[in-house]
Amino acid sequence: MMSNHRTILVTGATSGIGAAAAEAFAGQGAVVLAVGRNAERGKALLRSLAGTGHQFIRCDLADRDQISVLLDQVRCRKGPVDGLVNCAGVVHHATVPGTDDRIWDETMAINVGAVFSLCRGLIPHMIQQGGGAIVNVASTWGLVGAERTAAYCASKGALVQLTRSMAMDHARDHVRINAVCPGAVDTPMLASEAVAFGMTVEQGRDRWSADAPNRQLASARKIAEVITFLVSDEASHIHGVALPVDGGATAGY
Repeated sequence: MMSNHRTILVTGATSGIGAAAAEAFAGQGAVVLAVGRNAERGKALLRSLAGTGHQFIRCDLADRDQISVLLDQVRCRKGPVDGLVNCAGVVHHATVPGTDDRIWDETMAINVGAVFSLCRGLIPHMIQQGGGAIVNVASTWGLVGAERTAAYCASKGALVQLTRSMAMDHARDHVRINAVCPGAVDTPMLASEAVAFGMTVEQGRDRWSADAPNRQLASARKIAEVITFLVSDEASHIHGVALPVDGGATAGY
């Protein structure tokens, strides 16, 4: 079980997996630094979290200048940041010819670039304080291909490899870095994906749950449980894993 004295920074914290992770960490007694773009949802999240001392930091992770300001705010806080959970992500459904520069740049900036910048900014401080844990939320689509999702698949594949490389670099620094690779998860992003593929939300749930051997969709809470485990002391010997949490969907690849 995680010490109740830890501070965890969670990006993408106002929706889906990020919100579930923030709630899970707060429920374990950690202080949560919740990062998101929507201030109203951020305030609502803070009201819902157990415990005290939590903070919402508004930041558009597609903007490097805003990331720099975020890092300055975090580093100026009293006390260390013990964990970083990179949940923020965007998905656009298109083939390569159908992906314009704006979509490509935004996808790479948020799904990979922001993770790179936050890790570059916080890993030295984790090393200085004696260690820490980072969990990057990738996707099974970073492990296997998917139709009409070229930029997203490329970004999540890059995130998996970035995770592995950083884990090798910093294991001896006592900074553990791992990735969670969710399959289909019942979140607002899944609803938007269903619409993008010309389905109702219920049709999307039925289709993607049928792709998993256990015939189930994951809830955001289920993914959050894996994230909190990977940050916890119980996972102290786990470095550089890209863990599918997908009901067995990638087991046959």
